[in-house]
Amino acid sequence: MAENEKKVHHGSVKILEGKVIPCKMQKTIVVEVRRHKVHPVVGKQIEVRKKYHVHDPLGQAQVGDTVQIVECRPISATKRFRLVKVVKKGA
Repeated sequence: MAENEKKVHHGSVKILEGKVIPCKMQKTIVVEVRRHKVHPVVGKQIEVRKKYHVHDPLGQAQVGDTVQIVECRPISATKRFRLVKVVKKGA
């Protein structure tokens, strides 16, 4: 697993860790989660990146921060995760 991506399952709830990428929305951040998987034919490791829209009502996460997010009920058309905590502040 990548150093900035951890998957923990508590029942059916996903807890992910990723990095905040630039976004100019209110109460919403975009988090990029990276993971590595093995290509089924070639056998090489491939880095897979996915972006999630995350609900951040207090605006505590900034660009470059490493954050922990958790799956929740749909908050809007694109938001399905909410911010748990800021793990590490960015530069």
